[in-house]
Amino acid sequence: MATTSGGSFWRRLGRVTGVTTMAVILAGCGSMGGTAQQGPPAPQQSSAAPQTQEASPEVAPPKVDEGWPRWGFTHTGVSANNVTREFEQVVAGELAKTPMVQNQHIMGFGALNPEPYPGQYYWEDLDSRMNLMRQSKATPVITLCCAPDWMKGGPEGPTADSAWAEHLEDAPYPEFYDDFAKLSAAVASRYKDVKYFMVWNEFKGFWKDHAKPADYKGYTEMYNKVYDAVKAVRPDAQVGGPYLGFDSNATGDTELRGDWGVVNQNVLDAFDYWYENKKGADFIVVDGASPTDAHELLPDEFGALGKFGAVTKWLREKTGDMPIWWSEWYFEPEDGSTNWEEPRRLAVQAASMIEFATSGAATALYWNPQAKEGECQGCLWEPRSGAETRTGQLVSDFVKWFPAGARLDQVTSSESSVRVLAQPEQLLLVNTTDGDVTTTVDGKEYTLKAYEIKWSAR
Repeated sequence: MATTSGGSFWRRLGRVTGVTTMAVILAGCGSMGGTAQQGPPAPQQSSAAPQTQEASPEVAPPKVDEGWPRWGFTHTGVSANNVTREFEQVVAGELAKTPMVQNQHIMGFGALNPEPYPGQYYWEDLDSRMNLMRQSKATPVITLCCAPDWMKGGPEGPTADSAWAEHLEDAPYPEFYDDFAKLSAAVASRYKDVKYFMVWNEFKGFWKDHAKPADYKGYTEMYNKVYDAVKAVRPDAQVGGPYLGFDSNATGDTELRGDWGVVNQNVLDAFDYWYENKKGADFIVVDGASPTDAHELLPDEFGALGKFGAVTKWLREKTGDMPIWWSEWYFEPEDGSTNWEEPRRLAVQAASMIEFATSGAATALYWNPQAKEGECQGCLWEPRSGAETRTGQLVSDFVKWFPAGARLDQVTSSESSVRVLAQPEQLLLVNTTDGDVTTTVDGKEYTLKAYEIKWSAR
């Protein structure tokens, strides 16, 4: 999926790595057109028996902590704390209405170098993001990436503007793995209200040429040192890896394949080595995109989403049903070739989330392409007012109705073009076509306009 040089389309649009760099602003969020997404009513406490189809079997939920939200997002280069105090309070208030998982990296993606000199820490940026998470009642997560310059061949001191673009994604040199582990332990010690830590990001610096095998031995050596260091100071902490991108191609011959493509053998080799040689892990972290590395959507944008479910199921079986975290997930080609109108983009996103829910993913974190001003397609909140966008509403609705422990009922649609997801009190329908569709679901007839997302009480 993502490469060390560019990452996904959304990641490139949402990232700010330096002090003065601004996020790229997208057009299209202001004029959405099409049919408005219909949000569900507030959750109701009810003891009444739900109206379900006969003998609807249950889908076993993943093994996670009780009340785990499943859904959330990663803060990127510009977030609510980078505008004004008033703006931050507005966004925090909106997010607090539906608390979810929130993730922040320790360096880059909105945070400056946390250890410019060995043993001398700079926490201001991390503190600011953590305060935003606390205000918004988040379940906080920290990604232990990236590394200070002096750990990867650069000078000591604050990171220079040029180094952000050229060296942020470099891996620490092996002789500095212990230093990075010490930094990770310092982070875990400082933020004791953070229980969950992801180690590194997409094998950055450990996999420079995706046509060749990754340096999975180097990553695993560093991971094990970080795991031991964090557990030593915080035995309660939950640590996960390998945060590996599950790249796929149109053709190939590996065990993990489908109509959507074939997962690269180098990915499977890297995962297998880490899994067999890790000191320990409390959850599995991966990411990926439904398009192939060549930006193909196979057989189409909705069929390609089957990759998310297939990879999740493969990982659950491979690991003895450990919790599977998708640290990032993307459904548009990173070359920007789709140019979808907002209703279509939202329909694909909703169908993506259905794949995660039905396959039993424990966590799925949306990479938020936030900007300070202008229009921003895909942002969770409006850059000018802080109001929740349609994307934000969609994520919040999934948090409310389909947390990781929710019981899923298997219901069917009389029209295969309408995707459905159901729990005892709520039904979600997504029209995957560009025309009106009438379908019968759960014994009731529904008419959906082009790419409409509809929620209905059961």
